[in-house]
Amino acid sequence: MTLKTTDEAERFLRDLMTEKEIKEFAKRLKAAEMLLEKVPYSIIEKEIGLSSTTVARVAKWLNGKGGGYKIIINKLHHHNSIRSRRGLS
Repeated sequence: MTLKTTDEAERFLRDLMTEKEIKEFAKRLKAAEMLLEKVPYSIIEKEIGLSSTTVARVAKWLNGKGGGYKIIINKLHHHNSIRSRRGLS
Protein backbone atom coordinates (compact mmCIF):
# COMPACT_ATOMS: atom_id res chain seq x y z
CA MET A 1 0.00 0.00 0.00
CA THR A 2 2.95 2.30 0.44
CA LEU A 3 4.55 1.48 -2.91
CA LYS A 4 4.18 4.56 -5.08
CA THR A 5 5.40 3.50 -8.51
CA THR A 6 5.39 0.50 -10.80
CA ASP A 7 9.16 0.36 -10.45
CA GLU A 8 8.90 0.12 -6.65
CA ALA A 9 6.33 -2.66 -6.92
CA GLU A 10 8.42 -4.58 -9.45
CA ARG A 11 11.56 -4.32 -7.32
CA PHE A 12 9.68 -5.40 -4.19
CA LEU A 13 8.09 -8.42 -5.87
CA ARG A 14 11.43 -9.40 -7.42
CA ASP A 15 13.04 -9.38 -3.98
CA LEU A 16 10.09 -11.23 -2.45
CA MET A 17 9.69 -14.02 -5.01
CA THR A 18 11.88 -16.16 -7.22
CA GLU A 19 11.64 -15.82 -10.99
CA LYS A 20 9.68 -19.10 -11.10
CA GLU A 21 7.20 -17.79 -8.49
CA ILE A 22 6.73 -14.55 -10.43
CA LYS A 23 5.95 -16.51 -13.60
CA GLU A 24 3.48 -18.72 -11.70
CA PHE A 25 1.85 -15.62 -10.22
CA ALA A 26 1.47 -14.12 -13.70
CA LYS A 27 -0.06 -17.35 -15.03
CA ARG A 28 -2.60 -17.48 -12.21
CA LEU A 29 -3.55 -13.84 -12.74
CA LYS A 30 -4.00 -14.47 -16.48
CA ALA A 31 -6.13 -17.52 -15.69
CA ALA A 32 -8.32 -15.39 -13.42
CA GLU A 33 -8.79 -12.85 -16.21
CA MET A 34 -9.72 -15.60 -18.65
CA LEU A 35 -12.13 -17.16 -16.16
CA LEU A 36 -13.88 -13.80 -15.80
CA GLU A 37 -14.22 -13.80 -19.59
CA LYS A 38 -15.85 -17.26 -19.33
CA VAL A 39 -13.01 -19.03 -21.18
CA PRO A 40 -13.30 -22.82 -20.66
CA TYR A 41 -10.84 -24.49 -18.29
CA SER A 42 -9.43 -26.67 -21.07
CA ILE A 43 -8.43 -23.64 -23.17
CA ILE A 44 -6.88 -21.92 -20.14
CA GLU A 45 -4.87 -25.06 -19.36
CA LYS A 46 -3.55 -25.28 -22.93
CA GLU A 47 -2.84 -21.58 -23.47
CA ILE A 48 -1.23 -20.86 -20.12
CA GLY A 49 0.18 -24.24 -19.17
CA LEU A 50 -1.53 -24.59 -15.80
CA SER A 51 -2.91 -27.86 -14.46
CA SER A 52 -6.65 -28.37 -14.22
CA THR A 53 -6.26 -28.41 -10.43
CA THR A 54 -4.60 -24.98 -10.43
CA VAL A 55 -7.23 -23.51 -12.76
CA ALA A 56 -9.96 -24.89 -10.49
CA ARG A 57 -8.20 -23.41 -7.44
CA VAL A 58 -7.97 -20.01 -9.12
CA ALA A 59 -11.67 -20.24 -9.99
CA LYS A 60 -12.49 -21.08 -6.38
CA TRP A 61 -10.54 -18.07 -5.08
CA LEU A 62 -11.89 -15.85 -7.86
CA ASN A 63 -15.46 -16.63 -6.84
CA GLY A 64 -14.79 -16.78 -3.10
CA LYS A 65 -15.34 -14.22 -0.39
CA GLY A 66 -11.86 -12.69 -0.51
CA GLY A 67 -12.21 -11.01 -3.88
CA GLY A 68 -8.49 -10.32 -4.26
CA TYR A 69 -8.27 -11.41 -7.89
CA LYS A 70 -11.24 -9.26 -8.88
CA ILE A 71 -9.84 -6.24 -7.07
CA ILE A 72 -6.47 -6.36 -8.83
CA ILE A 73 -7.96 -7.21 -12.24
CA ASN A 74 -10.39 -4.29 -11.99
CA LYS A 75 -7.58 -1.94 -10.95
CA LEU A 76 -5.30 -3.16 -13.73
CA HIS A 77 -8.01 -2.81 -16.36
CA HIS A 78 -8.97 0.63 -15.05
CA HIS A 79 -5.31 1.75 -15.12
CA ASN A 80 -4.85 0.37 -18.65
CA SER A 81 -8.03 2.03 -19.94
CA ILE A 82 -6.81 5.39 -18.59
CA ARG A 83 -3.45 4.89 -20.31
CA SER A 84 -5.22 3.99 -23.58
CA ARG A 85 -7.39 7.11 -23.42
CA ARG A 86 -4.26 9.20 -22.95
CA GLY A 87 -2.53 7.50 -25.87
CA LEU A 88 0.08 5.85 -23.66
CA SER A 89 -0.60 2.18 -24.41
